[in-house]
Amino acid sequence: MKSITKQKTFDEIKEQLDGLDRVFIVGCGTCATMTKTGGRDEVLGMKDRLQELGKMVTGWTVIPTACDEMTEVALRENNGAINSSNCILVMSCALGVHKISSYIERPVIPALDTLFIGLEDEPGNFHEVCAQCGQCVLGQTAGICPLTACHKGLLNGPCGGTNKGKCEVDITKDCGWTLIYQRLEAQGRLDLMRKYQPPKNYQATPRPRTIKIA
Repeated sequence: MKSITKQKTFDEIKEQLDGLDRVFIVGCGTCATMTKTGGRDEVLGMKDRLQELGKMVTGWTVIPTACDEMTEVALRENNGAINSSNCILVMSCALGVHKISSYIERPVIPALDTLFIGLEDEPGNFHEVCAQCGQCVLGQTAGICPLTACHKGLLNGPCGGTNKGKCEVDITKDCGWTLIYQRLEAQGRLDLMRKYQPPKNYQATPRPRTIKIA
């Protein structure tokens, strides 16, 4: 499982850095490197663009995994350059941004948008498999999540727009409910297609989400 990200537009990054002229850049050596949004090459490219903009880049680093406990150690190793900056530009998923901001008092600015947590089904190809909704129905849908497989997030079968197994929202994508039907049919469990699923209870996972494991 990987955090799938895309880089914000440079105009948006510039806007976030308005009034902040000394920048330390942090990349991530795991997910953001793999998606080519925050690895070494992307960090150095951002460094060049910020310098062309007139910003002073006090330093940069690519943390092996920006969201784990080694983040604090990596930041401490760059303490001098960080202290010379007045903000940190983070090229990682939102988890990395959050982790870094818990150690740094100065502004921590995200350079990426986190799209989803993805499962790699073939090299370089990821798809969302779980929306972390707190009400799992995979037992009734043959292990295929309708919230993520269906563009409309329908819980009770396909809409009227499915056509030859394709989705009307994006005709290049398979209809999620067609996939569910085919798998249930192969399992001899098509009776589950007639089972009514109540509307999603969005109170099941109130935010902010927390859990304590005893």
